[in-house]
Amino acid sequence: MPLIQDKNALAFEFGQLCSDAGYAIMEVYNSDFASRSKDDASPVTDADELAEAIILAGLERILPGIPVLAEESFSAGFRPEIGSTFVLVDPVDGTKEFINKNGEFTVNIALIENRVPTAGCVYAPAKKRLYVGGSQAWAGDLAAGETVGPAQMAPIQTRARPASGLTGVMSRSHADAATLAFADAAGVTERTSAGSSLKFCLIAEGLADVYPRFGPTREWDTGAGHAVLNAAGGAVLTPDGAAFLYAKTETEFLNSAFVAWGRRP
Repeated sequence: MPLIQDKNALAFEFGQLCSDAGYAIMEVYNSDFASRSKDDASPVTDADELAEAIILAGLERILPGIPVLAEESFSAGFRPEIGSTFVLVDPVDGTKEFINKNGEFTVNIALIENRVPTAGCVYAPAKKRLYVGGSQAWAGDLAAGETVGPAQMAPIQTRARPASGLTGVMSRSHADAATLAFADAAGVTERTSAGSSLKFCLIAEGLADVYPRFGPTREWDTGAGHAVLNAAGGAVLTPDGAAFLYAKTETEFLNSAFVAWGRRP
């Protein structure tokens, strides 16, 4: 079976690329690094660029010819011709968390097919925690640079909605009034914070129930976490319950508001 058709095997291959990139990221993280500002005023470090180069080389090896939309290449002006199948890459999701050294940054890779994430990996190298999702989802502890395989991982799934109220996971950097209002209306009685795409993963492993996001994101911020959450039994929808789709070329891949659910409302 071609790798692109075996979604679980592909998700683990993404995991290995994330582990390899994570090793380079941690070398920068543990050094006296400096950050710079991109044209859009967002921060970037050497870790973003080193990790993206490692991932792009790996994707060319395992998925030759498949277009890749990667954050740093996009910021540098590269606009790949994407069709119904492409890969999203965020080499360091949560650069502010990286700069602040709180460990809550991730490496994200996702396959998009017909506007839907079908395989993905989210890796938090500072936390040594890896999440992969294809037709199923797994999580496990893994140090950066280590070999990725099913032996280190355990299956994960979302939990049933607690009768006592939902646990909402919020952005550490971007929770706003609209997000908080939605959480209250949805029945959130407990709130927890997390950085980067770890928010999707907390729901995927049954530690939270809902993640509303009304602030701006790009597709590479969400694709991998969305894939893992889908594989664990969850869903990402628009606030009014419609499908949350990718390949939004008309907005330069800018996302609108979304809500990640452990179980559909």
